[in-house]
Amino acid sequence: MTVTKAKPSTNKSLAKAVRVLKLFSAQEPRLPLAEISARLDMPKSTTHAILRSLVAEGLIEKIGGEAYALGTGILALSQSVRVNVEIRDRAAPHVRALADKAGESVYFTFLEGDRILYIYAVESSRRLIARTAVGDRMPMHCTGVGKAILAHLPEAEVRSILERMGMPRVTPNTITDLEELISELGEIRARGYSFDNGENETGNYCVGAPVFGADGRVIGGCSISGTDPEIIASRAPEIARMLIAACLDMSRNLGYVPPSFSQLHSAVFP
Repeated sequence: MTVTKAKPSTNKSLAKAVRVLKLFSAQEPRLPLAEISARLDMPKSTTHAILRSLVAEGLIEKIGGEAYALGTGILALSQSVRVNVEIRDRAAPHVRALADKAGESVYFTFLEGDRILYIYAVESSRRLIARTAVGDRMPMHCTGVGKAILAHLPEAEVRSILERMGMPRVTPNTITDLEELISELGEIRARGYSFDNGENETGNYCVGAPVFGADGRVIGGCSISGTDPEIIASRAPEIARMLIAACLDMSRNLGYVPPSFSQLHSAVFP
């Protein structure tokens, strides 16, 4: 079964809701409906409808009369940001050391909903496209690190993610068939690492591996990426060995305790 999905258009209601949230500050923690409406140049009825939705989600609280303030739901979101920063800071030394050893770009990503969020990267000077990936959110079906993460999620969860997100073709090598990808995920799980054969960016190759949290669940992943196809050919055993070692160190630093060296790790570390 081939899963495709059109790119979503900008959600105007969501954009308006974000504008409302950004109005509040330490200097102005409370704002009346009329003031919010005037500052955003929106009708009171539209402003009230947006505020009502934000109140229902706990992101805004009504403080007597027609005054509003940020709600406790914001605290949960800020906690998630703090966790991401802590994970990034713990992973960063391992990413830098891995980049030095491999001589290629190294990316660390966090599983965020149905996508991966790039939260730390060391770019190789040999990379053709001079840009940073940090802050990018990417689908998982077309990236090496994304496939490494998917391979360690329950199959039912994988299917749900891919059905929601779709599997759009990014390059001629992108896998767009769900059953084909499910089969590949089994191979990835068995050997412990994944390949990206130019599936997200033509002429770019990478090896990816998972990172686990203290509860044993996959929380993200790391990848070694470059323009040399030998990364997934003759150099693959060497690249995979150093990548998996670094990912295990990152996982342990996050509180993960491996139950034992499985057959896959014995194969990678003979």
